[in-house]
Amino acid sequence: MATISIAVIAHNEEKNVERALASAAWADETIFVDCGSTDGTALAARDFPVKFFSRPNSTAVYVNKQFAADQAVSDWILVLDADEEISPALRAELKRFIASSPAAAARMPRKNYYFGRWLKHGGKYPDPQLRLFRRGRARFAPLPVHERLDVDGPVETLKEPLLHFPYSDADDMKKKPAFYAEILARSYALKKRSRLFILLRPFTRFVSAYVLKLGFLDGAEGLKTAAMDFRTVLASALRYIRARD
Repeated sequence: MATISIAVIAHNEEKNVERALASAAWADETIFVDCGSTDGTALAARDFPVKFFSRPNSTAVYVNKQFAADQAVSDWILVLDADEEISPALRAELKRFIASSPAAAARMPRKNYYFGRWLKHGGKYPDPQLRLFRRGRARFAPLPVHERLDVDGPVETLKEPLLHFPYSDADDMKKKPAFYAEILARSYALKKRSRLFILLRPFTRFVSAYVLKLGFLDGAEGLKTAAMDFRTVLASALRYIRARD
């Protein structure tokens, strides 16, 4: 019978880690890597039967995720973020998949919840995530931003989604956009984006998400999310321009 390890990394995710680890409790093993947390993340994780590791946090997220995956010993590895949850339906599909599929990996859709609501539009769904792979058949590419798995073999697509809760409260809505803005600014620098592109990007991003991708159909939550993304992209643009000047 095929076995599965679920690998979780976390940095200051005390408010989310219990939900994530509870949803992973069915796995043959759960790898938990605390990446330099200064809150109660590590203590909360130890309430679960995890293989616990601690390491400094790297802003190149692929480093943290690859370290977690390297600790797994099962046939299959699922990489789960600390602010995500595996639903019962996805759990059942994962079990069926690893028992019978000849593929090397699988991607799955992801439901993103903002302001208490699952957003169906605005580019927030299906938001495919390549997270499941056979041990030894995939590794995270050494990219400083936008971590990506390189897979040796065919990739299939699951139907059931991961659940994602990126912002727990108002404090998260201040801290996480600042982190994402830094990541975006580094991405712009790597791609050597022009000043005009950078200045226009917050506005084109808003129009694309809220109008072209029908974010307005998600009501007030869709508007607030598009506005929050606008502010994040604007902050990244200003960081990039200041760094160049």
